[in-house]
Amino acid sequence: MNKSKQLFTQITSNGQLEVSLKELDVATPKPHEVIVRIEAAPINPSDMWPMFGPADLTEASYDATKKVMTAPVHKGMLPRIKSRLDQVLPIGNEGAGTVVATGDHPAAKALMGKTVGVLSGAVYSEYCCVPMQACIVHNEGTTAKQAASSFVNPLTALGMVETMRMEGHTGLVHTAAASALGQMLNKICLAENVPLVNIVRNQQQTDILTAIGAKHICDSSSETFKVDLYKAIEETSATLAFDAIGGGELVSDILTAMEAVGSKDAVGFNTYGSEANKQVYIYGGLDFAPTVLNRAYGMTWGIGGWLLMRFLGKLQPQQVAQLHKRVADEINTTFASTFTEELSLEDVMQPQTVLKYNAKKTGEKYLVNPTKA
Repeated sequence: MNKSKQLFTQITSNGQLEVSLKELDVATPKPHEVIVRIEAAPINPSDMWPMFGPADLTEASYDATKKVMTAPVHKGMLPRIKSRLDQVLPIGNEGAGTVVATGDHPAAKALMGKTVGVLSGAVYSEYCCVPMQACIVHNEGTTAKQAASSFVNPLTALGMVETMRMEGHTGLVHTAAASALGQMLNKICLAENVPLVNIVRNQQQTDILTAIGAKHICDSSSETFKVDLYKAIEETSATLAFDAIGGGELVSDILTAMEAVGSKDAVGFNTYGSEANKQVYIYGGLDFAPTVLNRAYGMTWGIGGWLLMRFLGKLQPQQVAQLHKRVADEINTTFASTFTEELSLEDVMQPQTVLKYNAKKTGEKYLVNPTKA
Protein backbone atom coordinates (compact mmCIF):
# COMPACT_ATOMS: atom_id res chain seq x y z
CA MET A 1 0.00 0.00 0.00
CA ASN A 2 3.02 2.32 -0.37
CA LYS A 3 2.06 3.35 -3.91
CA SER A 4 -1.25 4.16 -5.58
CA LYS A 5 -2.06 4.40 -9.28
CA GLN A 6 -4.34 7.34 -10.00
CA LEU A 7 -5.95 9.09 -12.99
CA PHE A 8 -5.39 12.80 -13.57
CA THR A 9 -6.56 15.32 -16.15
CA GLN A 10 -4.91 18.41 -17.58
CA ILE A 11 -5.76 20.87 -20.35
CA THR A 12 -2.76 22.82 -21.55
CA SER A 13 -2.78 26.45 -22.63
CA ASN A 14 -1.78 25.12 -26.07
CA GLY A 15 -5.16 23.39 -26.35
CA GLN A 16 -4.47 19.76 -25.52
CA LEU A 17 -6.30 17.49 -23.12
CA GLU A 18 -4.12 14.93 -21.33
CA VAL A 19 -5.67 12.20 -19.17
CA SER A 20 -2.85 10.31 -17.51
CA LEU A 21 -2.26 7.40 -15.15
CA LYS A 22 0.37 8.21 -12.53
CA GLU A 23 1.81 6.37 -9.54
CA LEU A 24 2.01 8.28 -6.27
CA ASP A 25 2.88 7.64 -2.65
CA VAL A 26 -0.11 6.84 -0.46
CA ALA A 27 -0.70 9.65 2.03
CA THR A 28 -0.32 9.17 5.78
CA PRO A 29 -3.78 9.80 7.27
CA LYS A 30 -4.24 12.66 9.68
CA PRO A 31 -6.11 11.85 12.94
CA HIS A 32 -9.56 12.41 11.35
CA GLU A 33 -8.77 10.72 8.01
CA VAL A 34 -9.00 7.20 6.60
CA ILE A 35 -7.37 5.41 3.67
CA VAL A 36 -9.89 3.61 1.46
CA ARG A 37 -8.94 0.95 -1.07
CA ILE A 38 -11.25 1.98 -3.92
CA GLU A 39 -12.98 -1.02 -5.48
CA ALA A 40 -15.83 0.64 -7.39
CA ALA A 41 -16.39 4.18 -8.68
CA PRO A 42 -19.10 5.21 -11.15
CA ILE A 43 -18.52 7.51 -14.11
CA ASN A 44 -21.28 10.08 -13.61
CA PRO A 45 -22.19 12.88 -16.03
CA SER A 46 -20.81 15.26 -13.39
CA ASP A 47 -17.39 13.56 -13.74
CA MET A 48 -17.09 14.03 -17.48
CA TRP A 49 -16.73 17.82 -17.70
CA PRO A 50 -13.85 17.82 -15.15
CA MET A 51 -12.29 14.86 -17.00
CA PHE A 52 -12.52 16.13 -20.56
CA GLY A 53 -13.72 19.72 -20.61
CA PRO A 54 -14.58 20.81 -24.17
CA ALA A 55 -12.05 18.43 -25.83
CA ASP A 56 -12.91 16.80 -29.17
CA LEU A 57 -12.98 13.18 -28.02
CA THR A 58 -13.52 11.87 -31.56
CA GLU A 59 -9.88 12.87 -32.16
CA ALA A 60 -8.52 11.20 -29.01
CA SER A 61 -5.48 8.91 -29.05
CA TYR A 62 -3.78 6.75 -26.41
CA ASP A 63 -0.08 6.20 -25.77
CA ALA A 64 0.22 2.85 -23.98
CA THR A 65 3.88 3.43 -23.11
CA LYS A 66 3.29 6.76 -21.38
CA LYS A 67 -0.22 5.79 -20.24
CA VAL A 68 -1.64 9.09 -21.52
CA MET A 69 -4.75 9.81 -23.57
CA THR A 70 -4.69 13.05 -25.54
CA ALA A 71 -7.33 14.98 -27.46
CA PRO A 72 -7.43 18.48 -28.99
CA VAL A 73 -9.32 21.40 -27.47
CA HIS A 74 -10.44 24.14 -29.84
CA LYS A 75 -8.48 27.30 -29.07
CA GLY A 76 -11.70 29.33 -28.99
CA MET A 77 -12.89 27.28 -25.98
CA LEU A 78 -9.81 27.93 -23.84
CA PRO A 79 -10.96 31.28 -22.34
CA ARG A 80 -14.02 29.47 -21.00
CA ILE A 81 -11.80 27.15 -18.91
CA LYS A 82 -9.00 29.60 -18.14
CA SER A 83 -9.02 28.79 -14.41
CA ARG A 84 -7.94 25.17 -14.96
CA LEU A 85 -5.37 25.52 -17.74
CA ASP A 86 -1.97 23.82 -17.20
CA GLN A 87 -3.09 22.29 -13.91
CA VAL A 88 -2.88 18.54 -13.25
CA LEU A 89 -6.15 17.70 -11.50
CA PRO A 90 -7.49 14.51 -9.86
CA ILE A 91 -10.81 13.09 -11.06
CA GLY A 92 -13.64 10.89 -9.82
CA ASN A 93 -16.28 12.37 -7.52
CA GLU A 94 -17.49 9.31 -5.65
CA GLY A 95 -16.73 5.66 -5.10
CA ALA A 96 -16.64 2.89 -2.53
CA GLY A 97 -14.24 0.44 -1.01
CA THR A 98 -12.68 -0.88 2.18
CA VAL A 99 -11.01 1.18 4.90
CA VAL A 100 -7.47 -0.20 5.15
CA ALA A 101 -5.80 2.41 7.39
CA THR A 102 -6.94 5.21 9.69
CA GLY A 103 -5.79 8.18 11.69
CA ASP A 104 -5.72 8.19 15.47
CA HIS A 105 -9.17 9.65 16.12
CA PRO A 106 -11.40 6.99 17.77
CA ALA A 107 -14.20 7.61 15.23
CA ALA A 108 -11.74 7.11 12.37
CA LYS A 109 -10.36 3.92 13.96
CA ALA A 110 -13.91 2.59 14.24
CA LEU A 111 -14.13 2.56 10.44
CA MET A 112 -11.23 0.12 9.99
CA GLY A 113 -12.27 -2.76 7.72
CA LYS A 114 -15.67 -1.23 6.92
CA THR A 115 -17.17 -0.85 3.46
CA VAL A 116 -17.71 2.86 2.91
CA GLY A 117 -18.95 5.14 0.18
CA VAL A 118 -16.73 8.20 -0.21
CA LEU A 119 -17.05 11.64 -1.76
CA SER A 120 -13.64 12.91 -2.73
CA GLY A 121 -13.07 14.25 -6.23
CA ALA A 122 -10.10 11.86 -6.51
CA VAL A 123 -11.53 8.34 -6.44
CA TYR A 124 -10.24 7.12 -9.80
CA SER A 125 -7.35 5.78 -7.77
CA GLU A 126 -6.28 2.55 -6.09
CA TYR A 127 -6.21 4.25 -2.68
CA CYS A 128 -7.90 7.43 -1.52
CA CYS A 129 -7.34 9.45 1.66
CA VAL A 130 -10.51 11.18 2.87
CA PRO A 131 -11.87 12.76 6.05
CA MET A 132 -14.04 10.36 8.01
CA GLN A 133 -16.92 12.84 7.59
CA ALA A 134 -16.78 12.21 3.81
CA CYS A 135 -17.74 8.55 4.29
CA ILE A 136 -21.10 6.80 4.29
CA VAL A 137 -20.65 3.67 6.39
CA HIS A 138 -22.52 0.78 4.82
CA ASN A 139 -24.24 -2.08 6.54
CA GLU A 140 -22.49 -5.42 6.84
CA GLY A 141 -22.91 -7.46 3.67
CA THR A 142 -23.09 -4.47 1.32
CA THR A 143 -20.44 -4.76 -1.40
CA ALA A 144 -18.35 -1.91 -2.78
CA LYS A 145 -20.10 -2.28 -6.14
CA GLN A 146 -23.50 -1.88 -4.46
CA ALA A 147 -22.18 1.13 -2.50
CA ALA A 148 -20.39 2.78 -5.45
CA SER A 149 -23.12 5.35 -6.14
CA SER A 150 -23.86 6.36 -2.55
CA PHE A 151 -23.58 10.12 -2.87
CA VAL A 152 -24.31 11.91 -6.12
CA ASN A 153 -27.58 10.32 -7.26
CA PRO A 154 -29.13 9.27 -3.90
CA LEU A 155 -28.40 12.52 -2.08
CA THR A 156 -29.42 14.62 -5.09
CA ALA A 157 -32.78 12.82 -5.29
CA LEU A 158 -33.32 13.20 -1.54
CA GLY A 159 -32.15 16.83 -1.75
CA MET A 160 -34.72 17.63 -4.42
CA VAL A 161 -37.56 16.45 -2.20
CA GLU A 162 -36.14 18.26 0.82
CA THR A 163 -35.72 21.47 -1.21
CA MET A 164 -39.38 21.20 -2.26
CA ARG A 165 -40.45 21.04 1.38
CA MET A 166 -38.07 23.75 2.58
CA GLU A 167 -39.35 26.18 -0.07
CA GLY A 168 -43.04 25.48 0.44
CA HIS A 169 -43.85 23.57 -2.77
CA THR A 170 -45.95 20.39 -2.83
CA GLY A 171 -45.08 18.79 -6.17
CA LEU A 172 -42.13 18.38 -8.53
CA VAL A 173 -41.26 18.33 -12.22
CA HIS A 174 -38.08 16.51 -13.30
CA THR A 175 -36.42 16.39 -16.73
CA ALA A 176 -34.22 13.61 -18.14
CA ALA A 177 -36.40 11.65 -15.78
CA ALA A 178 -35.52 8.09 -16.84
CA SER A 179 -31.92 8.46 -15.64
CA ALA A 180 -30.65 6.45 -12.67
CA LEU A 181 -31.23 9.57 -10.57
CA GLY A 182 -34.72 9.99 -12.02
CA GLN A 183 -35.64 6.44 -11.14
CA MET A 184 -34.47 6.96 -7.56
CA LEU A 185 -36.51 10.17 -7.36
CA ASN A 186 -39.59 8.28 -8.52
CA LYS A 187 -39.14 5.64 -5.84
CA ILE A 188 -38.80 8.31 -3.13
CA CYS A 189 -41.83 10.25 -4.37
CA LEU A 190 -43.98 7.14 -4.65
CA ALA A 191 -43.04 6.07 -1.12
CA GLU A 192 -43.74 9.54 0.32
CA ASN A 193 -46.81 10.43 -1.82
CA VAL A 194 -45.07 13.38 -3.48
CA PRO A 195 -46.64 14.26 -6.85
CA LEU A 196 -43.98 14.02 -9.57
CA VAL A 197 -44.13 14.96 -13.25
CA ASN A 198 -41.49 13.12 -15.32
CA ILE A 199 -40.30 14.59 -18.62
CA VAL A 200 -38.59 12.12 -20.97
CA ARG A 201 -37.69 12.23 -24.66
CA ASN A 202 -38.81 8.88 -26.12
CA GLN A 203 -40.99 5.80 -25.65
CA GLN A 204 -38.14 3.67 -24.30
CA GLN A 205 -37.72 6.07 -21.40
CA THR A 206 -41.47 6.14 -20.84
CA ASP A 207 -41.43 2.35 -20.56
CA ILE A 208 -38.60 2.44 -18.01
CA LEU A 209 -40.56 4.75 -15.72
CA THR A 210 -43.89 2.98 -16.27
CA ALA A 211 -42.26 -0.25 -15.10
CA ILE A 212 -41.36 1.27 -11.71
CA GLY A 213 -44.82 2.80 -11.19
CA ALA A 214 -44.36 6.42 -12.31
CA LYS A 215 -47.76 8.11 -12.57
CA HIS A 216 -47.14 11.22 -14.68
CA ILE A 217 -44.87 10.89 -17.72
CA CYS A 218 -44.60 13.44 -20.56
CA ASP A 219 -42.64 12.65 -23.72
CA SER A 220 -41.05 15.84 -25.10
CA SER A 221 -40.86 14.26 -28.58
CA SER A 222 -44.65 13.86 -28.73
CA GLU A 223 -46.80 16.27 -30.74
CA THR A 224 -49.04 16.61 -27.69
CA PHE A 225 -46.17 17.30 -25.26
CA LYS A 226 -47.25 20.80 -24.17
CA VAL A 227 -50.85 19.69 -23.67
CA ASP A 228 -49.67 16.61 -21.76
CA LEU A 229 -47.39 18.75 -19.60
CA TYR A 230 -50.23 21.14 -18.78
CA LYS A 231 -52.49 18.24 -17.74
CA ALA A 232 -49.79 16.65 -15.59
CA ILE A 233 -49.01 19.92 -13.80
CA GLU A 234 -52.72 20.55 -13.34
CA GLU A 235 -53.15 17.14 -11.71
CA THR A 236 -50.07 17.48 -9.47
CA SER A 237 -50.09 21.25 -8.71
CA ALA A 238 -46.30 21.11 -9.18
CA THR A 239 -44.62 24.53 -8.94
CA LEU A 240 -40.99 23.43 -8.61
CA ALA A 241 -38.86 21.80 -11.33
CA PHE A 242 -35.36 20.38 -11.50
CA ASP A 243 -33.84 20.45 -14.97
CA ALA A 244 -30.86 18.30 -15.98
CA ILE A 245 -30.70 19.59 -19.56
CA GLY A 246 -30.13 23.34 -19.33
CA GLY A 247 -30.17 24.34 -23.00
CA GLY A 248 -33.13 25.03 -25.26
CA GLU A 249 -36.70 26.00 -24.44
CA LEU A 250 -37.72 23.26 -22.01
CA VAL A 251 -37.30 25.41 -18.88
CA SER A 252 -39.51 28.04 -20.50
CA ASP A 253 -42.10 25.42 -21.50
CA ILE A 254 -42.28 24.19 -17.90
CA LEU A 255 -42.79 27.69 -16.50
CA THR A 256 -45.39 28.43 -19.18
CA ALA A 257 -47.36 25.31 -18.27
CA MET A 258 -47.16 26.15 -14.56
CA GLU A 259 -48.44 29.65 -15.25
CA ALA A 260 -51.26 28.36 -17.47
CA VAL A 261 -52.41 26.08 -14.66
CA GLY A 262 -52.05 28.82 -12.03
CA SER A 263 -54.02 31.33 -14.10
CA LYS A 264 -56.74 29.05 -15.46
CA ASP A 265 -59.41 30.43 -13.11
CA ALA A 266 -58.26 34.05 -13.22
CA VAL A 267 -60.87 36.74 -13.92
CA GLY A 268 -60.42 40.37 -14.84
CA PHE A 269 -57.17 42.04 -15.84
CA ASN A 270 -54.33 39.59 -15.03
CA THR A 271 -51.24 41.72 -15.75
CA TYR A 272 -48.74 39.96 -13.54
CA GLY A 273 -49.87 36.34 -13.74
CA SER A 274 -50.55 33.84 -10.98
CA GLU A 275 -49.42 34.55 -7.42
CA ALA A 276 -47.88 31.15 -6.72
CA ASN A 277 -44.11 31.14 -7.13
CA LYS A 278 -42.93 29.02 -10.04
CA GLN A 279 -39.30 27.93 -9.69
CA VAL A 280 -36.95 25.95 -11.93
CA TYR A 281 -33.52 24.84 -10.77
CA ILE A 282 -31.02 23.84 -13.46
CA TYR A 283 -28.74 21.22 -11.96
CA GLY A 284 -27.16 19.68 -15.08
CA GLY A 285 -25.90 20.53 -18.54
CA LEU A 286 -26.82 17.75 -20.94
CA ASP A 287 -27.35 20.49 -23.53
CA PHE A 288 -24.80 23.33 -23.50
CA ALA A 289 -26.88 25.50 -25.85
CA PRO A 290 -28.31 28.76 -24.43
CA THR A 291 -31.33 28.53 -22.15
CA VAL A 292 -34.11 30.23 -24.13
CA LEU A 293 -36.84 32.02 -22.16
CA ASN A 294 -40.07 32.93 -23.91
CA ARG A 295 -41.50 34.97 -21.08
CA ALA A 296 -45.16 34.09 -20.95
CA TYR A 297 -45.47 33.23 -17.28
CA GLY A 298 -46.24 36.40 -15.37
CA MET A 299 -43.87 37.91 -12.85
CA THR A 300 -43.75 35.39 -10.00
CA TRP A 301 -41.09 32.95 -11.10
CA GLY A 302 -37.43 32.17 -10.71
CA ILE A 303 -34.65 30.27 -12.42
CA GLY A 304 -31.46 29.32 -10.62
CA GLY A 305 -28.74 26.76 -10.30
CA TRP A 306 -28.82 23.92 -7.78
CA LEU A 307 -25.77 22.05 -6.52
CA LEU A 308 -25.81 19.12 -4.14
CA MET A 309 -22.88 20.23 -1.98
CA ARG A 310 -24.32 23.71 -1.46
CA PHE A 311 -27.66 22.19 -0.51
CA LEU A 312 -26.00 19.86 2.01
CA GLY A 313 -24.12 22.86 3.41
CA LYS A 314 -27.47 24.35 4.48
CA LEU A 315 -28.28 21.32 6.66
CA GLN A 316 -27.33 20.56 10.24
CA PRO A 317 -24.83 17.69 10.74
CA GLN A 318 -27.54 15.47 12.22
CA GLN A 319 -29.71 16.02 9.15
CA VAL A 320 -26.85 14.98 6.86
CA ALA A 321 -26.24 11.93 9.07
CA GLN A 322 -29.90 10.94 8.71
CA LEU A 323 -29.65 11.16 4.92
CA HIS A 324 -26.48 9.04 4.97
CA LYS A 325 -28.17 6.38 7.08
CA ARG A 326 -31.16 6.26 4.75
CA VAL A 327 -28.86 5.76 1.76
CA ALA A 328 -27.04 2.92 3.54
CA ASP A 329 -30.30 1.24 4.59
CA GLU A 330 -31.86 1.48 1.10
CA ILE A 331 -28.78 1.02 -1.11
CA ASN A 332 -30.18 -2.21 -2.60
CA THR A 333 -33.75 -0.93 -3.04
CA THR A 334 -34.51 2.78 -3.51
CA PHE A 335 -30.91 3.64 -4.36
CA ALA A 336 -29.84 0.51 -6.22
CA SER A 337 -27.60 1.07 -9.26
CA THR A 338 -26.79 -1.22 -12.15
CA PHE A 339 -23.73 -0.97 -14.38
CA THR A 340 -23.17 -1.68 -18.05
CA GLU A 341 -19.46 -2.45 -17.87
CA GLU A 342 -16.61 -2.55 -15.35
CA LEU A 343 -13.44 -0.73 -16.41
CA SER A 344 -9.86 -0.73 -15.17
CA LEU A 345 -8.02 2.57 -14.76
CA GLU A 346 -6.37 2.01 -18.15
CA ASP A 347 -9.69 1.08 -19.77
CA VAL A 348 -11.05 4.51 -18.81
CA MET A 349 -8.51 6.15 -21.16
CA GLN A 350 -9.13 4.01 -24.26
CA PRO A 351 -10.58 6.33 -26.95
CA GLN A 352 -13.31 3.93 -28.11
CA THR A 353 -14.38 3.28 -24.51
CA VAL A 354 -14.41 7.02 -23.78
CA LEU A 355 -16.84 7.58 -26.64
CA LYS A 356 -19.15 4.89 -25.23
CA TYR A 357 -19.45 6.22 -21.69
CA ASN A 358 -19.31 9.88 -22.67
CA ALA A 359 -22.45 9.34 -24.79
CA LYS A 360 -24.44 9.33 -21.50
CA LYS A 361 -27.08 6.98 -22.89
CA THR A 362 -30.15 6.19 -20.80
CA GLY A 363 -29.75 2.83 -19.08
CA GLU A 364 -25.98 2.76 -19.53
CA LYS A 365 -23.64 3.44 -16.62
CA TYR A 366 -19.97 2.55 -16.39
CA LEU A 367 -18.03 1.53 -13.30
CA VAL A 368 -14.33 2.04 -12.64
CA ASN A 369 -12.67 -0.72 -10.62
CA PRO A 370 -9.08 0.39 -9.79
CA THR A 371 -8.26 -3.13 -8.54
CA LYS A 372 -8.96 -4.59 -12.00
CA ALA A 373 -5.85 -5.45 -14.00
